[in-house]
Amino acid sequence: MKRIFEKSMLFSKPVLSVFLFAILTFVAAESAQAQAQAPQPAPETKNLSYFIGSWTVDGDLKPSPMGPGGKITGTETWDWMDGHFFIVSHSTMSGAMGNGSGLAVMGYSSDENKYTYNEFDSMGQAENARGTFENGTWAWTSDEHMGGQTMKGRYTAKEVSPTRYTFKYELSQDGSTWTTVMEGTATKK
Repeated sequence: MKRIFEKSMLFSKPVLSVFLFAILTFVAAESAQAQAQAPQPAPETKNLSYFIGSWTVDGDLKPSPMGPGGKITGTETWDWMDGHFFIVSHSTMSGAMGNGSGLAVMGYSSDENKYTYNEFDSMGQAENARGTFENGTWAWTSDEHMGGQTMKGRYTAKEVSPTRYTFKYELSQDGSTWTTVMEGTATKK
C-alpha cells in the first residue's frame, strides 16, 4: 500500500507542477495585457477642453452669508493633468473680501455620469460639486456649510463664445427657492 501511495505522489507532483505553471502563465499574460491597455478618459472629458487656457474673471458679489458684496476680479489658468482625465486650475481673486488664491480640479465620473469639481482656497474653504453639461451650459450643485448651517449651492456657466462665458452662483436653504449671490463673466486671454 505504501508503494502505491508513493507512486501516486510521484505521479501527482509533475502534474501539479504543470498545472501551477499553466496558472502562473495565464496570470502573467492577463497582467501584461492589463498593463498594455491603459485606462482612457471618458468621451465626456473632452468637453473640459473649453476651459484650457488663461481667463480673467469679473463679477459682482451680492451681500449674502458669503460676505458684504462688491466687485470681484480674478484670473484662472486651466491645464490638462497628465493622462487627460482631469484639468487643474490655479486662480487668484481680489475684491470686497480681500485677496485670495485657489486650486481646483475638474473631471468626469463615469460611475456617477457627472462632472466633478473640487476646489481648495486660501480662506480655508473646500468645495465639492457635481455637474452636468448640455447645450453649452454647465450646471453644478453642491452643499455649502456657512455659519453652522448647510445650504444648497448652484453654479451655472453658459458658454457665450469660445473665449467668453457668463456665470451665476445661487444659494438656497430649501433647494427650491434660490437667491443669486454672484454673477459675472470670464474672458479668455
